[in-house]
Amino acid sequence: MSEKGDKFTFKVTVIGDGAVGKTSLIKKFTKGNFQEEYIQTIGAQFSKYMEEINKDRCKLFFWDIAGQDTFHFLRPAFYKASVAAIIVYSLEENDLGKESFKHVTKWYNEITKFCGDIPIVLFGNKVDLVDEKELTDEKISKLIEKKDFLGYYKTSAKTGQGVHEAFQAIIKELYSKYKTISS
Repeated sequence: MSEKGDKFTFKVTVIGDGAVGKTSLIKKFTKGNFQEEYIQTIGAQFSKYMEEINKDRCKLFFWDIAGQDTFHFLRPAFYKASVAAIIVYSLEENDLGKESFKHVTKWYNEITKFCGDIPIVLFGNKVDLVDEKELTDEKISKLIEKKDFLGYYKTSAKTGQGVHEAFQAIIKELYSKYKTISS
């Protein structure tokens, strides 16, 4: 599990419809870069990220799960041992944005079915492509009330807006939870 010197190792699953920016968000957070062209994730891929908190070394594996329906049969195996999840949808005012928002509940139900009561954060991605003044938080507020999300963040993998803060919410929650357990 943990390599020598690692105090904590966490698996965080990142889910949502295809083309909402899951891979781009992970790359922005872990490597600081953004790739313009869309490359579909096949099955799953993972990225490693290290962080030191209070002199404890934390290793995180972000599992980027393909959102296309053709990969639905693989997802339960990829969810195994996840201690947290990030659900991503697109804030765009097009079909992708509308459909991906409608599917947030499906993703929430699926991850909780296979992983139980784990911390889940919701990312509304591609905020750089919409007029924030026109974004209504009414629908999202109702959804957050209905489901037990740890938090909700408007993010942009392209500009970096909200990305660090959103990922840090998960990291701090996991550290706090598992630090208490290991003490």
